[in-house]
Amino acid sequence: MNPLDLSRQRWSSIDRLRGAVMALMTVDHVREFFFLHQQVADPMDLASTSPELFFTRLCSHFCAPVFVLLTGLSAWLRGQRPGAGRQDTAVYLAQRGAILIGLELTLVNFAWSFSLPPPMIYLQVIWAIGLSMLALALLIWLPRPLQWGLALLIIAGHNALDGLHFQPQAPGFLPWAILHDRSVVALGWGLKARTSYPVLPWIGVMLLGYALGPLYAAQVAARRRRAWLWGLGSVALLGFGVLRWLNGYGDHPWAPGGAPLHTLMAFLNVTKYPPSLQFLLLTLGVGLVALALFERSDRGQALADIGGAPMFFYLLHLYLLHLLQWGMVLGFGPNHGGRFGLAEVWQIWVLAAAVVLSLYVPCRWFGRVKRNHRHVRWLHYF
Repeated sequence: MNPLDLSRQRWSSIDRLRGAVMALMTVDHVREFFFLHQQVADPMDLASTSPELFFTRLCSHFCAPVFVLLTGLSAWLRGQRPGAGRQDTAVYLAQRGAILIGLELTLVNFAWSFSLPPPMIYLQVIWAIGLSMLALALLIWLPRPLQWGLALLIIAGHNALDGLHFQPQAPGFLPWAILHDRSVVALGWGLKARTSYPVLPWIGVMLLGYALGPLYAAQVAARRRRAWLWGLGSVALLGFGVLRWLNGYGDHPWAPGGAPLHTLMAFLNVTKYPPSLQFLLLTLGVGLVALALFERSDRGQALADIGGAPMFFYLLHLYLLHLLQWGMVLGFGPNHGGRFGLAEVWQIWVLAAAVVLSLYVPCRWFGRVKRNHRHVRWLHYF
């Protein structure tokens, strides 16, 4: 593999890392479907959560930040194709962002509830990615230094707004619920929506990924790129460690536990909704280091096949999990409040591995369809 061959249009290391975080996402969604009887609150309740369940949940924290970062990076790479440019990239981002928002409101919400209308419309990660793409379609026109500055300002500064809240009847309630304050919004006709993923920090993460794009320019040596990724990742992890140790700005405070393991859990228990500065320093730091490591090896083509068809995999795995829940109830009967629940945390990982393996062949097929039909534009939105 020549990692500088931009004619591939998609870098294998990016797809492999994307596939890896999607596999971890599947673990968390198996937990949502089959472990509701031992649900984990957010932030995680260390007083009632077992270590194995805590670290299973912690693994999923890396999914959304890394995926959103790679989405911004992929947008920059798209603009480097022959004949492409910022105008083409902006149109693509706006169109795909609108499609993702539509999918979140329809197929994704239905996959979770199998109910029309659903009791609650959850505006989750696909919604946040879609809105972030719409924002990035505008922000790519900024000069590169301003892109870096704005991305870092949003990521580092949004926690200063944590104390700002609006009452439901206030004019600022709806936009602030979408941007930063996780809330339930009354839509009328008895419908409600929950802004599970406030979008402001995710805009910063996606813009950061786009700003990283020049590291992947043809004239940048792979060794230099990896050094930058290692360096940026290490700085982020060091920043996380210092801020967390000092109980500084960027998240809720922590306190040592009665045992070293519980102290570690408290230290790593950072806030995801919305993602705090410390949360993003930890997850993006690991993600940048992982991106450098994935580029050093050609292994993991199966992950690349999954990562090359992200929306296709996302929709399939949700519907498969819901159908599996139905099948388990029919085959074995409900054992936890009308649902079928797994008894042990390790079973979550086993079932998630089975789901990922079962979807590998469909994803590989869909990837080939996309490559063989590049002129069919809608295929590339999945």
